[in-house]
Amino acid sequence: MSDVWDLVHQERESLVADLETVETSRWDEPSLCPGWSVHDVVAHLVDNARTSTPRLLLAMARAGFDFDRQNAQGVARERGSSPGETLERLRAVAGRTSSPPAPRASRLVEEVVHGEDVRSPLGIGHAYAQEAVVLALRDQLRTPVGFGGGKDRVEGLSLRATDAGIVVGEGPVVEGRALPLLMAVSGRRVFLGDLHGAGVDTMVSRA
Repeated sequence: MSDVWDLVHQERESLVADLETVETSRWDEPSLCPGWSVHDVVAHLVDNARTSTPRLLLAMARAGFDFDRQNAQGVARERGSSPGETLERLRAVAGRTSSPPAPRASRLVEEVVHGEDVRSPLGIGHAYAQEAVVLALRDQLRTPVGFGGGKDRVEGLSLRATDAGIVVGEGPVVEGRALPLLMAVSGRRVFLGDLHGAGVDTMVSRA
């Protein structure tokens, strides 16, 4: 298995390369994260890459231990005065290995899910490392929604990644490729149309 940080760095560098050719005006387009533009998501990725346990604790205290407020403050702090400035900030943190107190695979959730939050509305295709997608999916399946995961959304369902040999859970089946599964488990409704099986309607009601 590849080192998780190698995969994280690979995905960060790929996103930087993809965004270099995006017109400045398109950074204001809505991302797949409700309420966040493409520019906001990139700023969030910068903030997340800088996060360490002490930095997170300080940020949470400043936000009154409100997770959503802490994220919003991080976006405001790391969003540059222009897309170019924010992109340079992302480039500067691409090789970092700092992390909050969470499983290391959660760093791949950030890079793959938010990478697609940015690329999908911009119409940018990207071949994510399959190992990165699989590790991120497994992490989301064991992490509660309240902590940014998707465990609650798939309770009582059987998930099958047709391109990765993953079969998890028992109940009505939801199947498809690993990337759409990861995005749907993470609450991105647009990817539910890529999934099949008797359990899809249940996932739709929980998304």
